[in-house]
Amino acid sequence: MAKDEVLLLENQLCFPLYVASRLTTRVYTPLLEELGLTYPQYLVLLVLWENDNLSVGELSKKLYLDYNTLTPLLKRLEDKNLVIRKRSPSDERSVKIQLTELGSDLRQKAFCIPENLIVSLNNSVLNLEEIQQFKLTLNKLINALEK
Repeated sequence: MAKDEVLLLENQLCFPLYVASRLTTRVYTPLLEELGLTYPQYLVLLVLWENDNLSVGELSKKLYLDYNTLTPLLKRLEDKNLVIRKRSPSDERSVKIQLTELGSDLRQKAFCIPENLIVSLNNSVLNLEEIQQFKLTLNKLINALEK
């Protein structure tokens, strides 16, 4: 690649990742509106449905979110009565996040979300195998960037 081409937008790895992320979120938005959730709220709930009663630090690590981003997100989920924030009895500095009954029950309604997303992508130029391979490649990239 010629030196003057290095800074062309079309030659940047970050740009297609950024655009794909924004467009993926756009596809999720109408599906999540039916549940009254934003995409970041959905991600928090996915983690909690898998492992309830995590600390804010554990959530932060799993979601790659800073505390400054996660705290207001958790506050909004608490306002919707989907989670409860409690200080850990063993360590007052640690805040644990627990699903409420409403938050747990929302999981059943969310089962259609991944399926609907795959259906919408299957109607495009991608097939399921390509989607799964792309996810594996993205995970490799994430692991490499973490080091």
